[in-house]
Amino acid sequence: MGVGRILGAGSRWAGALLVTLTVLRTHLARCTEPPGRFLYQTKSECLFTNGTERVRFLDRYLYGRQQFVHFDSEVGVFVGETAVGRRWAEGWNQDPAILADARAAVDTFCRHNYETAQTGRMVGRRVQPKVKVSPTTSGSGPHSHLLVCSVTGFYPSGIEIKWFKNGQEQTAGVVSTELLQNGDWTFQILVMLEMSPRRGDVYTCQVEHISLRGPLAVNWEAQSDAARSKMLTGVGGFVLGLIFLVPGLLIYLKNKKGRPIPQPAGLLS
Repeated sequence: MGVGRILGAGSRWAGALLVTLTVLRTHLARCTEPPGRFLYQTKSECLFTNGTERVRFLDRYLYGRQQFVHFDSEVGVFVGETAVGRRWAEGWNQDPAILADARAAVDTFCRHNYETAQTGRMVGRRVQPKVKVSPTTSGSGPHSHLLVCSVTGFYPSGIEIKWFKNGQEQTAGVVSTELLQNGDWTFQILVMLEMSPRRGDVYTCQVEHISLRGPLAVNWEAQSDAARSKMLTGVGGFVLGLIFLVPGLLIYLKNKKGRPIPQPAGLLS
């Protein structure tokens, strides 16, 4: 079994699952255009046989598409495959700290993260998605709108999201963003549906994920412009009523407080 590299306890290696660096050459002479780009990659792998009984660590370095130096725990030293790679390997092999760190990665990196995964922090980890549906106006037409189904905070990444209108699945006008990674080992995605809603239409975003016992559905019901106008008019009238009622009530209470209290006639004689 092979896994990508994650920083382990006691390891000086700062490699991630796959570190790909794209660097643009700068050509300073006479402000000419850069001649091109080159790709530098490091790939760290842990290969497991029968659990952690046999573990092999590979650390590979590539320039463009060519591997030029690598470390294999079964060899125990860096090996260069090009002229530049051989110079790098020679320098690293002469550095006791770098060489010791690479040789120890089988335990400090591979076995360490294998045990972390088996405790459920990554392998078998399931986090339920949070689903929210909200409308927004689309610029593609005067009466077109978008419904946005926001699905966030789920793990693992496999997920299925469908749109329904009055119980019928919608495939036209559906647009999805790419799956985005959060910094806490969860994912998020937006799936949008272009629509022309009529009063009474019920739109449903249905989400299926391994963390859920069954499909999770969130509904949104369309309201007519007239219904929305009536609702806004009612709210506005209520607010205006409060504006006039509160000052009047305060004046009444103030006047009542300053008025003398009538006394029984027998007390004045």
